[in-house]
Amino acid sequence: MSGGIFSPLENFYDLDNANCHPLVCFLCHEQYEHPCLLDCYHNFCASCLRGRAIDSRLTCPLCGHQSIVKGNNGLPPVDRLLKFLVDSSADCEEEVQCANCDMECKKQEMDSMYFCNTCNQPLCNKCREETHKAKMFSRHEIVSLTKRTKHIHKKCSLHEEPYIMFSTEKKSMLCINCFRDMQVESRAHCIDIETAYMQGCEKLDQAVMAVKELQTSTREAIVLLKAMIEEVRNSANEEETSINSLFSNMQVLRAERRKMLLKVAQSQHEEKEKAFKEQLSHLASLLPTLQVHLVTCSAFLSSANKAEFLDLGYQNIHRRESPATRHANLFPFCPVQINTEYRAEFAHCLEPLLMLNPRRSVVGSGGSSLSLIVTKCSCPPSYDKMSMSSIVRKPTMHRYISTKVLLAEGGETPFTEHCRNYENMYRTLQTEIQNLKDQVQELHRDLTKHHSLIKTEIMNEILQKSLQVDVQIASQYSSVEMMRSMFEEIWEETYQRVANEQEIYEAQLHDLLQLKQENSYLTTITKQIAPYVRSIAKVKERLEPRCLLYSRNDLTSSSEDSKETTLEPKVDNRTLKILTGDPLLKTKDCYRAKQKSGTDSPNQEESAT
Repeated sequence: MSGGIFSPLENFYDLDNANCHPLVCFLCHEQYEHPCLLDCYHNFCASCLRGRAIDSRLTCPLCGHQSIVKGNNGLPPVDRLLKFLVDSSADCEEEVQCANCDMECKKQEMDSMYFCNTCNQPLCNKCREETHKAKMFSRHEIVSLTKRTKHIHKKCSLHEEPYIMFSTEKKSMLCINCFRDMQVESRAHCIDIETAYMQGCEKLDQAVMAVKELQTSTREAIVLLKAMIEEVRNSANEEETSINSLFSNMQVLRAERRKMLLKVAQSQHEEKEKAFKEQLSHLASLLPTLQVHLVTCSAFLSSANKAEFLDLGYQNIHRRESPATRHANLFPFCPVQINTEYRAEFAHCLEPLLMLNPRRSVVGSGGSSLSLIVTKCSCPPSYDKMSMSSIVRKPTMHRYISTKVLLAEGGETPFTEHCRNYENMYRTLQTEIQNLKDQVQELHRDLTKHHSLIKTEIMNEILQKSLQVDVQIASQYSSVEMMRSMFEEIWEETYQRVANEQEIYEAQLHDLLQLKQENSYLTTITKQIAPYVRSIAKVKERLEPRCLLYSRNDLTSSSEDSKETTLEPKVDNRTLKILTGDPLLKTKDCYRAKQKSGTDSPNQEESAT
């Protein structure tokens, strides 16, 4: 998947020490020369990609994504942004030579150098004073070399006029002639250079924050995946050890069954470890790309002036926003436990020898886990629907029916009394779990679909209740588990009647484990929602002064404000949705509010006088 660029997976455990320079090609390990941009936003030198295209498709050597290339050369388009950064870094080490006396100086010392725009040649300070002071050079335009390099993008290439406006519709700078040639409708989307620069910086900051959050989540997911791989290995070792220890007491009867069980355990181990390694490899290949994005943004902000920023900034913003939207579900949801039901298999193997009556197993009619197909790790359903029924199996109706039949017989036995108490306790826990599930569903629906504000207290309350339910389930499970020895003594004496009771009992433990697992998923989902709730709460705190400013301006703007006062309780949520949905609208509204407050103040003073 990584195309052989990265080292083997075992070397990914020290990702922080990996050297990943943003201006160095992954293939030739040299500074980019004519960098080309693939559809997956990976960059390579043109010479490194030449000859790799097959049927107008170029496979990325880094991530394996296929890009469609056009033209006869079979190369993707040149990355202007990266080329600008490469040229900027090269300019820092380039030596400038005077056209008259051949004196050389580095670009760090080019404050003492000048450039004649008429001659199109650099000049040192001495030659400027001695040669270009003559009368024949009086009309030559001489500027500082640093000023020339920084103002190279100041003029329109079409009209040779300085840029004065920026079109938010076409994402391009405009001179006065370009502005005049535009249609009247398009002029409404033009703003001045300074405002466009500030808005572009805000958007780029938001894109950088999204990349940083994705980088943090990727690192956490990698750490979690490595821990889960280790847990899978430990669980597989523990499972194999338990199987071997139990098998040692029955070598003759269970030799064949032991091999089959070990094969199932190994198969589950390989499937789970393979799935985790594939996701780990994908995230490991994603992490250097995120690092390159962050370093590239930092280098671009420090190297580009306003005109260069507006020329390449929106392309940079779009590139930074794309990874945050393309990569989702970073954290794995596949269980790490290896389960072969070896106890049931060994017991089933002993039934013909001990002449025991066949029992119905909880896991299936055959009672054999070997007949089950080894399930692969798969992502759970989307949280939008919160279909917990597909994640955790519901308790079987057979247990309910068997319990009702047992209680209807009217026998006063210890197990009957236990079932009566258990049913009351289980219904209570099930009701609490259902209430928590409804609250989490409503919380998630309000956050994702309705975009409503959610109080952090509600989220903390759900987490607290979930922890309390988890403690109750663990306590009840322990109390039920402690009764095993007592019931086993009774079952030995009255085995024929207890065969059904054993099934009910195992199903009860199974149901408690399912409730515990369901509660664990609810807790995980709530914890994943928590950062977004806190983030929205902070945004609301920052926007409250602006909302107050809007209400004051509305009170003094027109006579229709008396009707709008009835809608004031809805202003906060509506304004928050608009502002959080589009940062550009937020900036424009704030700018218009300031203009409006500035224009209204003289009118207020005149009315006061």
